[in-house]
Amino acid sequence: MIKGLAITPPILGRISIGKMVEKNGKRLPEKDDQFTLTSQIQNKDGWIKHPLDEQLRAKAPNQKLRTIPVRMIFNDPELNLRAEYTLFDRQTGRPVCAGNGETCRRRTQQGIERHPCPSPDLCPLAQGGLCRPYGRLYVNLDESDELGAFIFRTAGFNSIRTLAARLSYYHAASDGLLSCLPLQLILRGKSTTQSYRTPVYYVDLTLRDGISLQDAIISAKEIDQQSKDAGFNQDALDQMARQGYDNAQFEVNADEGLDVVEEFYADELVESEQVQAEPKGKAKPKFHRGEGFVQDIQQDLQGSVRAVN
Repeated sequence: MIKGLAITPPILGRISIGKMVEKNGKRLPEKDDQFTLTSQIQNKDGWIKHPLDEQLRAKAPNQKLRTIPVRMIFNDPELNLRAEYTLFDRQTGRPVCAGNGETCRRRTQQGIERHPCPSPDLCPLAQGGLCRPYGRLYVNLDESDELGAFIFRTAGFNSIRTLAARLSYYHAASDGLLSCLPLQLILRGKSTTQSYRTPVYYVDLTLRDGISLQDAIISAKEIDQQSKDAGFNQDALDQMARQGYDNAQFEVNADEGLDVVEEFYADELVESEQVQAEPKGKAKPKFHRGEGFVQDIQQDLQGSVRAVN
């Protein structure tokens, strides 16, 4: 296996809430109140829809795709949902730092270093909203490819927190048979003070309609036993996935990072262009300068460490 290469589930398509649109010569994210399934191919109008999108939409009320039947590929919740605080370089899309609130991996001129992760609110490198939660949920939708995945990417606390809770609860309730449960993704809405009372949509994970938890667990045990009788080794699959994730320092490559920056940090990119358009003489925030701002802050941090020592 090539060291440094993140081995993640093979991606068949993407699950998104909204799309990128052209406004005043800029590509900006436009939120939606329904799911969209896309392929991994783009044209001048954006991502091309996956054939499953039309199939599922035809069965949905008013053709609003707000429920998607899914199956987890792995039993371990943390293999299905990957989430961490991540700081991306806005120019290159490369991840600069990724942490879990306790420890982090940080890209420096000396290579990848490990540091304490105090969370974005307390980290000097993350000041100005540079570091945010970034989650990737891998689910199976296509029974013809049981190891292929559709990926849902999000930088929202609501979706990450809800999905993490549901996965851990279903894993515990089913005695570890998460991959055998009949599940579905549901789009939910809520209003908050920060959203100025307008709806904010997030993703939840539940059992499919009409199925009780008890019936789902009974069915999961039957599926698990049938799989074992056929020679399927779910534990080995989970372990191989774990090794694949651990093979690289960062699971996100630059290509994916650029998409993430465009989708989730468009507001900062617009602000960056506005700052750069101001008359000379006004100070520009460091975080608008690509990799340079990271090096500047890292030097400041190293100086602080030396001063403490």
